[in-house]
Amino acid sequence: MAGAQPREQALPLLAAANNHGDLAVKLSSLKQAKDILLSVEPSQAAELFPYLVELQSSPETLVRKYLLEVIDEIGARTREHLSILLPVLLTFLKDNNPVISKQSIVTGTKIFCIVLEELAFQFQRRGIVERWLEELWTWMIKFRDAVLGIIFEAGSVGPKLLAIKFLERYVLHFTLDSNDLGTYSPEVMIRQGRIFNISWIMDGHPVLDPPALVADANRFLGILLDMLRSASNFPGSLTIAVVNRMFGDIIFLATYNCGHTVQFFNVELNGSLPGTAELVVQIREVS
Repeated sequence: MAGAQPREQALPLLAAANNHGDLAVKLSSLKQAKDILLSVEPSQAAELFPYLVELQSSPETLVRKYLLEVIDEIGARTREHLSILLPVLLTFLKDNNPVISKQSIVTGTKIFCIVLEELAFQFQRRGIVERWLEELWTWMIKFRDAVLGIIFEAGSVGPKLLAIKFLERYVLHFTLDSNDLGTYSPEVMIRQGRIFNISWIMDGHPVLDPPALVADANRFLGILLDMLRSASNFPGSLTIAVVNRMFGDIIFLATYNCGHTVQFFNVELNGSLPGTAELVVQIREVS
């Protein structure tokens, strides 16, 4: 049977990636399995996804990291069956190795943006949103909430920085940009290199709730502002990153965020961090 051949090839490779005693063999087998998964029809590949998910329990960091890279590549190619793999992202957000949790945020952020665009495209083209895409969005909300939790939990600085970056991206997506409002279709905007903005669907959407998402953006912007206000209380490297990464974006977001008034405040590090001179960050009131 023609459709069975890729499955017959991939199953022993996935078994070797999971159970072989040699790390090099595990990685080589997983790479070969990935090539098979990307070469067949999405529905055929999806039959093998449960075996791929089993690799999340691998004790080998490199296997877990490569699994995330495989999910990244699959997500760039197909959407319909991706929900089978998304629980892996949530599991890896809590991985003891920060390399894995960081890669999970990177991969999940890419998929988050892809799903947003697909939600806008599908409704524009068909006037409906299919059930599988609605399910993907449900997983993306779970991912968002889990990433937000990383910022405030005890743990390594690296994942926290990427979590802050994700939160910035989220606020940019759902802060209303009046320049985009009603101007172009989502497909035209993407071709012009624009990222998704909630203004594209302000006329309504069966899955995305614009008022609720804008309210979330306001709330998350408030969290970012609170973090900037208290940045001098963070560990050194996180403080520098918060100030450096967030200052420009906060000014931009605060300016465009309707109904959110930013009070004047200072963040003074006063040379208390190694290698830093006095640094004063000011955000003036925006009407």
